[in-house]
Amino acid sequence: MSLLDPTLLLCVSGFFSNLRPSEPFLTAYLMGPDKNLTETQVVNEIYPVWTYSYLALLFPVFLITDYLRYKPVLLLQATSLVVTYVMLLKAQGTVAMQLLEFFFGLATASEVAYYSYIYSVVEPAHYQRVTGYCRSITLFGSAAGSLMGQLLLSLAKAQLVHLVIITLSSAAVAFVAPWFLPMPKRSLFFHKSAEAVEERPRSSTALLEKAEDSTARLPPNSQDAPTIPSTSDTGKHSSGVVEVLKILLDDFLKCYRCQSLLAWSLWWALATCGYFQVINYAQALWENVRPSQDYEIYNGYVETLSTLLGALAALLVGYLPVCWAVWGELALFLFSLLMAACVFVMDTMRNIWVCYSSYVLFRATYMLLITVATYQIAASLNMQRYALVFGVNTFIALLLQTLLTVVVVDSAGLGLDVFAQFLIYGGYFAVISGIFLFAGIFKLAYRRRSKQQEEEEEEEVSDNSPAETTQTLLNSGTPAPIERTQ
Repeated sequence: MSLLDPTLLLCVSGFFSNLRPSEPFLTAYLMGPDKNLTETQVVNEIYPVWTYSYLALLFPVFLITDYLRYKPVLLLQATSLVVTYVMLLKAQGTVAMQLLEFFFGLATASEVAYYSYIYSVVEPAHYQRVTGYCRSITLFGSAAGSLMGQLLLSLAKAQLVHLVIITLSSAAVAFVAPWFLPMPKRSLFFHKSAEAVEERPRSSTALLEKAEDSTARLPPNSQDAPTIPSTSDTGKHSSGVVEVLKILLDDFLKCYRCQSLLAWSLWWALATCGYFQVINYAQALWENVRPSQDYEIYNGYVETLSTLLGALAALLVGYLPVCWAVWGELALFLFSLLMAACVFVMDTMRNIWVCYSSYVLFRATYMLLITVATYQIAASLNMQRYALVFGVNTFIALLLQTLLTVVVVDSAGLGLDVFAQFLIYGGYFAVISGIFLFAGIFKLAYRRRSKQQEEEEEEEVSDNSPAETTQTLLNSGTPAPIERTQ
């Protein structure tokens, strides 16, 4: 099968699974006459289930995906989306909506199969191109769905339930495409190809120590991060669960010893946690500022614009004249502070247009930084550790998000209203910016001190006269060099 066939099928699946006209209006739909749920039920009892299920399922699904070689989990994801939107259309009550959130969490956790499958059926030379295709088509599908939903509401005067029907139809199309994908013969951990087994360097430990030593003693290069060597050799084409877990743990410990990778991973986990919370509950905030029962809402336009600007920001990363290895922490401080300001503005300025604008800027900023973080992390990793580190970062983000949800959102915890929640989220991003401010200042101070020490050592060497050098050699017992006369 040619490269085009699986890539095209994956793009079809990715586009239609993200074509969700109802998503920008989900809160309004649940609180409207179709479901007749209260804000407390939606925000404090139903939405948190997605966070809990996503966290609980992420690691098991990650292992099952690799063990079953991707395609079965792709089908599971497509099935979960269909079940989700069937329930959204037909089911009633809080418990049914909580079960719906569980299936959506399963579909979200299964996305790892979508982004991993293509690497098992194409050659490494095509990785960058097919990754661009698959990721861009999902963003385009999300933007097209949001725009379609808004146009149907504003121009065609469609009902929200009609948007749910269209979303279900789109999920049904996405369900069909994966069935025609070829079954991969290899995977990253459980089913390795002979080439993957043989490509490990002979002295990976020495290479790792060399990379770590260069990271500790020298300032990071402006372009490249030190490369962390590939994983341990299992010596087999197929690995057991215990063996894979040992490899993952060993890789985890080695990867996070790299200081630059650790810094970007820390921001990834912290910021993604806050980002999930803001986008999950933004619609509830907008519903309080401008109730959909009384006014026309424009959530679809906002989601479309924010998605497209986020994609544009991601594309512009490669053209920004910033030395991320040197100024990365300070850039994270400034942009995290900007994100905190956006959240505070959304919370305090009870104007829907200000809320919309702040939300667009917030998402675009996050998409910009997460793209930089992705590149900085991936630059020093092979494909296997790439999947591990990104999975660990996402897991930590979900763990933090779960703690935040239990304490702040869930009715079993504080059960705060949405305005109090956003006040806390703004403070959360302010804390993130403070962490990276101190990290950036410390890094610059360390670099300056190292540079001064190098200059002082060079001056001491250049100031040594021949007589001093001879006396030093005599004192050390080493014969001085004989000067030749002509």
